[in-house]
Amino acid sequence: MAPHSPSASPALGAVTWIVMVAAFGGFLFGFDTAVINGAVAPIREEFELGALMSGFSVSSALLGCVVGAFSGGVIADRVGRQKAMLLAASLFFFSAIGCALVVGVYDLIFWRLVGGIGVGMASVIAPAYIAEVSPSAWRGRLGSLFQLAIVVGIFMAAISNALFADIAGGAAEELWFGLDAWRWMFLSEAAPALIYGLLALSIPESPRYLVSRGKDAAAAKILTDVVGLSGSDAVAAKIEHIQRTINMEARQKLKDLFVSGKLIPVVWVGIGLAVFQQFVGINVIFYYSTTLWQAVGIAEDQALLVQVITTSVNILATIVGILIVDKVGRRIPLAVGSAVMAGGLLMMAVAFSQAVESTATNEFGDVETVVSLPEPWGVIALVSANVFVLGFGATWGPFMWLMLGEMFPNRIRAVALGVASAFNWGSNFLISTLFPQMAELSLVFAYAFYGMSALVSLVFVLKYLPETKGREIEEMQEKAYSTV
Repeated sequence: MAPHSPSASPALGAVTWIVMVAAFGGFLFGFDTAVINGAVAPIREEFELGALMSGFSVSSALLGCVVGAFSGGVIADRVGRQKAMLLAASLFFFSAIGCALVVGVYDLIFWRLVGGIGVGMASVIAPAYIAEVSPSAWRGRLGSLFQLAIVVGIFMAAISNALFADIAGGAAEELWFGLDAWRWMFLSEAAPALIYGLLALSIPESPRYLVSRGKDAAAAKILTDVVGLSGSDAVAAKIEHIQRTINMEARQKLKDLFVSGKLIPVVWVGIGLAVFQQFVGINVIFYYSTTLWQAVGIAEDQALLVQVITTSVNILATIVGILIVDKVGRRIPLAVGSAVMAGGLLMMAVAFSQAVESTATNEFGDVETVVSLPEPWGVIALVSANVFVLGFGATWGPFMWLMLGEMFPNRIRAVALGVASAFNWGSNFLISTLFPQMAELSLVFAYAFYGMSALVSLVFVLKYLPETKGREIEEMQEKAYSTV
């Protein structure tokens, strides 16, 4: 077995700054995926969309995420992590401007796809990079900063959406320079995208990428200055260890994930982890919460406030996850998180089973169905939703991305992380696209489905998930062909 961080004394200041810059991609990840929340209703109205097309306009970005996730690892492996981050930042920037200036639903879908590719790339590049530059003793907390950045991005999207809607008097109302408020919601992403690109220029390459390109001297400097190894012998031993486990001969390919025609077990586990994170329905809360709460009788400004509260809970929960991850490991918190999520989701199903339908005439003179939750079920639904977010934010939110960044051996990490992330985004697309139709059929059915998925994820964690706490990235070679 490989030694644990020989002679390591982490250069905490240097590595924290580098990880924070890499994690800024997570901020854009969260902002880009959540900003659509405040724009769903006005987009549906302006472009006269039905439930299916409305769902697709929201989730189309996730198809781009699949492409970005699948290609991000390959791109990062070919040109380096830093240049891949610059590419992702450019995609975020142009998507923000494009979405703000759309004239129809099809160009909106195109620019959402462009932004989605950036999100997918960030979801692969940042966890891999952070895992590769972080000392093993700090890897859990530093890796979880990526998820913290995601939830902060979601929170800031909620704040900016509420702010623009409040100033304009509604998301569909005109704001500045003849642009509606919902267009400014998209445009506001351009500034952090530009900042991300500039910050990416300030960080070094991953030592593992440098070793894979034969740049041992540059890798040694980063292992000393960032990872914190002291002494030439320790650095040389680390480089030799990386060389033994990394795929030096050729770029990683899909076929590397198979042995004797069968998928390596750890890849199956990574895919399962990625799929379950989405099948619990977390992004329904972040993509559709404003529309959802409006549908049960909460006014637009109050629905946006509810989104702010929910994203605040998510941030606090993520901080809790960061504090515990290197103390108690990954498996047990994930199991507890599954149980808490199941309880919150199933209680939401019970709450929505008490919904009352009535009819009302809208501003256009059309009769439409209005759904409301009688007391105390409205409060119970809100509390249950936040219990679910708390369980997710403290465990499955940060730990899934952390584990995907650290559970695969170097020989297959880039391609395996890309495949698992692609499954994550594909599952996200499926759940998000189908939710409007599931909601029209029955919100009780929708939340019961997510709750049962959470229960199955509990069994999955206990039976199949390996513990990665405290292990060097190179050690994962020994765990790749077995589970738990």
